[in-house]
Amino acid sequence: MSEKKTDPIQSALSNTTIADIFRAAQQLDGVAVKTKLIESPYFSVLSDNTVYLKPENLQTTGSFKLRGAYNQISQLSAAEKAKGVITASAGNHAQGVAFSAQKLGVKAVICMPATTPILKVEATRAYGAEVVLHGDTFDDAYAKSMELLKEKGYVYIHPFNDVQVLLGQGTTAKEIIDDCKDIDAILVPIGGGGFASGVALATKLVNPHVKVIGVEPAGAACMDAAFKAGKVVTLPGVDTVADGCAVKTAGDLTYAFCQKYLDEIVTVSEMEIMSALLSLIEKHKLIAEGAGVLSLAALSHLKFKGKKVAAIISGGNIDISTISALIDKALIARGRVFCFAVQLPDKPGQLLNISRILAETDANVIRLDHDQAMVTDSFKKVQLTVTCETHNEDHIQAIIAALKKDGYTIDRVY
Repeated sequence: MSEKKTDPIQSALSNTTIADIFRAAQQLDGVAVKTKLIESPYFSVLSDNTVYLKPENLQTTGSFKLRGAYNQISQLSAAEKAKGVITASAGNHAQGVAFSAQKLGVKAVICMPATTPILKVEATRAYGAEVVLHGDTFDDAYAKSMELLKEKGYVYIHPFNDVQVLLGQGTTAKEIIDDCKDIDAILVPIGGGGFASGVALATKLVNPHVKVIGVEPAGAACMDAAFKAGKVVTLPGVDTVADGCAVKTAGDLTYAFCQKYLDEIVTVSEMEIMSALLSLIEKHKLIAEGAGVLSLAALSHLKFKGKKVAAIISGGNIDISTISALIDKALIARGRVFCFAVQLPDKPGQLLNISRILAETDANVIRLDHDQAMVTDSFKKVQLTVTCETHNEDHIQAIIAALKKDGYTIDRVY
């Protein structure tokens, strides 16, 4: 009789213990920053819970990814380290691998999508890694890394679908529970599932009563799709400002761990993500990337009140042009910026009258365009386009009402 083959995923599920979490924490001691919880009065009021931020955006390399990468590479044999390591990443895992490899004296090759923000590409190179840019998504870069793996014989460091990687990520949860013994729930972002599965595993092994909620962008909800299908599936495409979570296919290992240990998955909209980013900057003076604020975006979806909740800010690697665009969109969504167009008779005093109405309604003009050429059906009219700072949507409606009262017909641009 032939021996029955052991399923490696089931073996990992059965054999991973709390000792493995503590071992990973020991491995990372002195390497990863033990980021301290920050209580947030603003997000607490918003969600009717006591909310603590776990600021992994302040971690070395700017994200939690260092934890899993270092834990994996540090345990390679001397022969494996001599071969060098390779991975694929949208950016944060890349920096984690590059930093860890440099610290441990190992060659690192990183395959990244060509669409990766330049900040993340240059930061990865700064740690001494060789960067290969290929394709538009993580999956394209992953395919390229597989080619190079076969060609060069490197050791692969998977960004999420690896036991040692998820154990390293799980040390984040251990630190949260160490800092707040009576924490009730932990919110964790999901990309491919390595962070969520590691956090859920560590949380349940340390304290099974703590609820763990995974958060995905609605435009890249691969784990939610897997849960609904009862198996790993591939999304037809991904579209989200949370580029660090733009993964079409969850890992089979991480799916199994999430299915066993994760309590719930919440999906959030693009506007919720951008609004959370703006709030984090305004209220806490902290910079994060789109994927980094998924946990904050999910706070309004919580089904409970009066609990102690840790929201993990997973990363802060975002370039200035991207953050500027996200802030602009968030301001518009919140009614903090209002743009309208109005046709005026081409005669003196009209612009002054519009200015008077805006001043009386407490709108601050930040841009004004006066263009006669825009009106093609009359030589006696000009088009005025005005952009204002406003307080909220109610304020915008008050401005619109005041303009209409004076006989102006306006078109809202945004």
